[in-house]
Amino acid sequence: MSGEGDSGDWYYCLKHQRVEQGMQCPAKNRLGPYASRGEAEQALDRVAERNKDWDEDPRWS
Repeated sequence: MSGEGDSGDWYYCLKHQRVEQGMQCPAKNRLGPYASRGEAEQALDRVAERNKDWDEDPRWS
């Protein structure tokens, strides 16, 4: 897909394992939107942090 410039938002594409600007890939493959490239680059770190927090939350045990 050629979505370059469709949106000023940034996404992390799980299929291609890269940061993309605009909606280049289907929503099922994207994390975001993020306001900046730097935020999108940290997407997997944020997912890991949130999963850890949820795993340690006693309300989910």
